[in-house]
Amino acid sequence: MRAQSSATAPTRIAVPAPARTFGTLQAALGVAAFSLTFPATAWGLEGFGPWSLVAVRSVLAALLAGGCLLALRIPLPARAHWPGLAVVAAGVVVGFPLLTTLALRTSTTAHAAVVVGLLPLTTALLSALRVGTRPSRTFWAAALAGAAAVVAFTVQQSGGALTTADLYLFAALLVCAAGYTEGGRLARTMPGWQVIAWALVLCLPLSVPAAALALSHEPVHLGAHSVAGLLWVAAGSQFLGLVVWYRGMAAIGIPKASQLQLAQPLLTLVWSVLLLGEHLTVAAPLTAAAVLVCIAVTQRARG
Repeated sequence: MRAQSSATAPTRIAVPAPARTFGTLQAALGVAAFSLTFPATAWGLEGFGPWSLVAVRSVLAALLAGGCLLALRIPLPARAHWPGLAVVAAGVVVGFPLLTTLALRTSTTAHAAVVVGLLPLTTALLSALRVGTRPSRTFWAAALAGAAAVVAFTVQQSGGALTTADLYLFAALLVCAAGYTEGGRLARTMPGWQVIAWALVLCLPLSVPAAALALSHEPVHLGAHSVAGLLWVAAGSQFLGLVVWYRGMAAIGIPKASQLQLAQPLLTLVWSVLLLGEHLTVAAPLTAAAVLVCIAVTQRARG
C-alpha cells in the first residue's frame, strides 16, 4: 500500500438537502446497530470472559476491515491522519468496548444505557472544544432536555442505585465521545468507513496477542447466544455500524448526528425485552415521546 498525499485543511461546504437526508439516514442506521451492542455483549458474556470477548471482537472486526481495504486497494492514510486514528482506536475500538463489557458483568443493560444517554451531550461538548462547532442555544436546550429525560428514565429503570460498574460506564462515556469526535473530524477529509477500518487495523498488533492471552486464561463455552453475540459486536457494532455512523457525521455534522443517539437507550431497552427477557415500565413510551421531540428540535436548530 502506498501513502496518500498529505492532508489539506478541510473547508466548510454547504451540504445539499438530499445529502443531509441521506447522512441522517446513515447516522440513524449506525444508532440502530449500536442499540444492539449491549444485549449482544450480554449474550457474548454467556460463553466468553470479558477480556476474551473484547479482544476477539477487535480481531474479527479488523480482519473484516483489512480485507475490505486490501480488496479495494486503499492506500495508507497520510501521516497527518495517524494521530487522529490512534484516538479513534483508543476510544472506539479498545476503550468503550472494554469498559462497557467489564461493567456489564455486574450491571444490567438498562443501567448501562445511562452511558449512551449521556453520550450525545458529551460528544457535542467535545466537538465544540475540538473542532470549533458552535451550536445554537435552541440546540443546547433541546440536547440538555433530551439527555435529562434519558438519564432520568435509565436511572429509574435501575432503581436509582449507583453500582461499582458506574466507574467503568462513565470512563467509557468519555473515551467514546473522544473517539466519535475525532472520527467525525477525520471523516471530513477521508471516507468514513476508512476511518474505522484503519483504526481497527492499527489495533491488530495489540488485539491479536491480547486475544491469545485472554483465551488461554478465560474459559470459553460456545453456544448459539455467545457466538451470535460475538459476531454482532464484531461485524455490526465494531465495523459496519461505525462505517455508516462516521459517514452520517461527516454529512450532517458531529453535534446533530450525536443527538440521534438519544434514541439509542430506548432501542436498547426494546432489544433487552425481546432478547434478554427484561421488563419495561410505563415510563418507556413517555420518555420515547420526549426524546423524539428533542431530536426533532436539534435537527432543525442551526449550529
